[in-house]
Order: sequence, then C-alpha cells, then structure tokens
Amino acid sequence: MNEYLIVIEKTKTGYSAYSPDIEGCIAVGDTIEECEVSMKEALKYHIEFMIEKGYDVPKPKQRLAEFVKINYRKTKKKELASV
Repeated sequence: MNEYLIVIEKTKTGYSAYSPDIEGCIAVGDTIEECEVSMKEALKYHIEFMIEKGYDVPKPKQRLAEFVKINYRKTKKKELASV
C-alpha cells in the first residue's frame, strides 16, 4: 500500500482536492470529510485505470507540509501604487 499526499482547499462552493503525485486526479465535496472520501476513491480508480492501460504509476514522494508564520508589513494600497 502506498500513501499519497492529498491537498484539500476551500472553494466558494465547498472543497476541492488533488494529489501532487498523480497528475489530473481531482475531487470535490461539500465538506472536508466528503472531499477526502471522494479524493481517496478518485485516486484508487485513477491508479487502477493507469495500471489497466499499462501506464507507469508514480511513486509517492516524501513531503512535509506545515504552516509557517510570516510577519509582513501591512501597507495601504495607496502607498503601493506610488512605489
């Protein structure tokens, strides 16, 4: 069994997901949980299709994802326009 990274992002209408390792495989859902379930299913079928058609299935890459704090100067739009 391989573990693939999935990225879930908030959209205007719910959530969308993709895997950086499996190009073209995406899913959507109304909730994070629904999106995750849909993405797992999409990955399974996408990989099975690749195997059936004789394509090489990409191996998952080691990745680390984390939130980092960034301090930045808050500037008014007017100040940016004059730069």
